[in-house]
Amino acid sequence: MSLVLYDYLPSGNGYKCRLVLKALGMPYELRQMDIVAGATRTPEFLAINPNGKIPVLVVPGRGPLAESHAIISYLAEGSRLVPADPFDRALMWQWMCFEQYQLEPGVGTVRFWLKSLKKEPEDFGERYAERFQRGADALGVLDRGLAGREWLVGDAVTLADIALFAYTHVADEGGYRLSDYPAISAWIARFKQLPWYAPITEP
Repeated sequence: MSLVLYDYLPSGNGYKCRLVLKALGMPYELRQMDIVAGATRTPEFLAINPNGKIPVLVVPGRGPLAESHAIISYLAEGSRLVPADPFDRALMWQWMCFEQYQLEPGVGTVRFWLKSLKKEPEDFGERYAERFQRGADALGVLDRGLAGREWLVGDAVTLADIALFAYTHVADEGGYRLSDYPAISAWIARFKQLPWYAPITEP
């Protein structure tokens, strides 16, 4: 039996998991879920993840594992994507926490509103302005963090790069101008040259 990933292709959180699986050459079965149509709110899916969200990784012999950072940390345990040095590993988690608490709630949310829900900014009023600014602030922090660096931690790609890349590289779909962030733009270009890179739209 292989790993089974329940995912929604436009989701940055699910994309993180697919990128790690591809980076490590791990075979998996993808089950696409239309979250806009309510596919994750059915009794069948809620039995897998009571929180009703993707991604979920079902590990043979162990069961389901939810939350993107829990999934990718499980998959990458002991691999080259996790620094061996304790301080570098903590820096990796620092960036991953920043992604979940700052960048994703801003960039990820406004992109979902506009791209998946096909809404307009005015449909959300001040909520849109607040979320958009939160994302812009996070992109500014990331751009400064990447200035003069190829990767976020150490000299090689880690889970931090994968976690931040997922929503950042499609931030323009949320109305952000990535050209305003030169260090981010250069980092995105480098990331896309990785041998295991695949677009977010690819299963």
